[in-house]
Amino acid sequence: MSNKLTTKKIVLIGLLGAVSAVLMILEFPVPIVPGFIKMDFSELPIILGGYLMGPVAGSFIIILKIILKLIFKGTTTVGIGEISNMIYSFCYMLPSVLLYKKLHTKKGAAISMTIGTLITSAVSIFANAYFTFPAYAKLFGMSMESIIGAGTAINPAIHDLFTLMIFCMLPFNLLKYGIVSLVTFLVYKRVNRVLKNIIE
Repeated sequence: MSNKLTTKKIVLIGLLGAVSAVLMILEFPVPIVPGFIKMDFSELPIILGGYLMGPVAGSFIIILKIILKLIFKGTTTVGIGEISNMIYSFCYMLPSVLLYKKLHTKKGAAISMTIGTLITSAVSIFANAYFTFPAYAKLFGMSMESIIGAGTAINPAIHDLFTLMIFCMLPFNLLKYGIVSLVTFLVYKRVNRVLKNIIE
């Protein structure tokens, strides 16, 4: 599939960006992380669009998702949550799509999304430890000790920032991107045929 952005591809990027924004707005808490961290599946339209149209299109879908989310819902985190979400979307989409272009098989798709999930989960440990969590602490007038304490209440094995990342954020991201990868793996061929009809 050519990476050239035709009018039909731009329309599809807009559609997938809108769906991704809705999925981001429909975020929900999960019991394995502190309450200010929310789960969403907005990467699903991104990875589908990236696989079909390439990493440039996938990148535009990510940017559009964030813009639309800010327009329709705004932010409760002064953009911190949105920046983090955008970073992780890129970390997942880019390696997955670039690898899939070289390993263009069902097995290649599974490998590419597994690697994308692992990269994103690893990046999230450092991004959350050194950017997101300190920023949240400053924004909400909390201490890092109180954030760690919220993690301890979930899992007694958590007693410092490192164990918070390992026992909270790492499983959270493995779960989130693992689910997105599994759903993509199961539906991509069928959805791909429908989306191809839009751009051809």
